[in-house]
Amino acid sequence: MISPELQAFFRRLMERMMQPLVRSGVTPNMITVVGLLLSGITALVLAGGHFIGGGLLVLFSGAFDMLDGGLARARGGGTKFGAFFDSTLDRFSEGIIYLGLLYWFTVAQRPKSAVLIYLVILGSLLISYSRARAEGLGLECKVGLLARPERVILLGLALLVDGGRVGSLPDDEILVVVLAGMAILTFFTLAQRIWHIWRLTLPTPAEAERSALALFLARREARRARHS
Repeated sequence: MISPELQAFFRRLMERMMQPLVRSGVTPNMITVVGLLLSGITALVLAGGHFIGGGLLVLFSGAFDMLDGGLARARGGGTKFGAFFDSTLDRFSEGIIYLGLLYWFTVAQRPKSAVLIYLVILGSLLISYSRARAEGLGLECKVGLLARPERVILLGLALLVDGGRVGSLPDDEILVVVLAGMAILTFFTLAQRIWHIWRLTLPTPAEAERSALALFLARREARRARHS
């Protein structure tokens, strides 16, 4: 997981870089839509089997996703709709990129690799949902080994390495190995978040004592009602 200090550094850097856009009148929601269109282009490139171009676009679009948040902070803070819109389109963008790879593996008649893509998509969506659901309950849930930035970096680098045909491994082999690792780590990250929320929601000793007392009193009243 990328350290909070490194994330804070990039956020401050983005805020400084966004000052010209603030003066131009560009809004964060505009940047979010452009990011979605960029992901669509990335998917088309990957669907054609162009891994080097696709890898570069994956890394670029991942960095581009930081711009809307940086612009919102540079403008003095975003809106609730902007946060919702950004988060929703981020999931859409990630799914579109994986769709491009899914198409490529389907055309290449690689069903096992296509299954790996599905598992990575499923794990990624569940990771995002777990955080959103926890925050809806008023709980913070940013823990986990493989959040979206890490997934973007791993996928982009794997595409670049495979596209360059580095080493003696067959075509796509490095990408398949990375996808298998991502599939495992996404579900491991989901398990980390479930464990984290379970720990947060454990009752304190005082709450457990009150709950046990309430249960005892309820059972006693039920017994009295049966014998009356």
